[in-house]
Amino acid sequence: MIAFIDDHREVYGVEPICRVLPIAPLAYRAHVAGRADPAKRSLRARQDLALMGQIRRVHEANFEVYGARKVWRQLGRDGVAVARCTVERLMRRMGLRGAVRGKETRTTIADKALPCPADKVNRHFRAPRPNVLWVSDFTCVATWQGFVYAAFIIDVFARRIVGWRVSRTAHASFVLDALEQALHERRPVRGDLVHHSDRGGQCLSIRYTERLIDAGIEPSVGSVGDSYDNALAETINGPFKTEVIRRRGPWRSLEAVEYATLDWVDWYNNRRLLEPIGNRPPAEAEARYYAKLKPAALAA
Repeated sequence: MIAFIDDHREVYGVEPICRVLPIAPLAYRAHVAGRADPAKRSLRARQDLALMGQIRRVHEANFEVYGARKVWRQLGRDGVAVARCTVERLMRRMGLRGAVRGKETRTTIADKALPCPADKVNRHFRAPRPNVLWVSDFTCVATWQGFVYAAFIIDVFARRIVGWRVSRTAHASFVLDALEQALHERRPVRGDLVHHSDRGGQCLSIRYTERLIDAGIEPSVGSVGDSYDNALAETINGPFKTEVIRRRGPWRSLEAVEYATLDWVDWYNNRRLLEPIGNRPPAEAEARYYAKLKPAALAA
């Protein structure tokens, strides 16, 4: 509004424009006076300018996907005391918005001919510690060279992505590659871990099931056509499509998607605030869990 008045004041005058726009002439003149002489700016105007710089820093550092609530949370973690309503007001003024989730495309197609393990989770996506319950799912991404597919394996305790892979085909081997990455990174104790997926044929292949059994992991599969039976894994696909694919596309190639996924997974695990685990990143939540174990171990 200020810029509009600046551009048209010589033609129409300040007062007539302000009668049309939701701004008082006095407010406009005060802004102009402060712009000409920073010493004349009100305390609130000076505080707003400082806060807008902090808000832009947080927004840009987090893929420009945070809305006012998460920007406010991150500012609090950074030691910046500010009301949430102030962040909302300033973000509107700056034209900054968070990412908005869209409708998801179904990529899982149940294969009823395949033998299927029982559902050992029954929608209870809770874990008392890391490496007790993993969930997996995959999604598709359109590129100029055709569809590519991204698979994710998530540790339920802190919702950390422990394995992922991008592939040109949706064959079972690429989901198996994501599993191998997770096994290499986490090295779970045999017999302590359940792996849950939906009824997609990729995760029910003989090779995949055999690898789970060989690693001492108990397979679990949800019911046919029921997204709630693997809902936690699908909460990873949603942010991935919203925060990376839709905002940064169109995509030229698998390599472009793969690089962007690598960047996003690092941010998601180490910096993205997740409300279900106390508005902290997954890596921090896991670190807090292990830090609490040390005094107990020393006492024993």
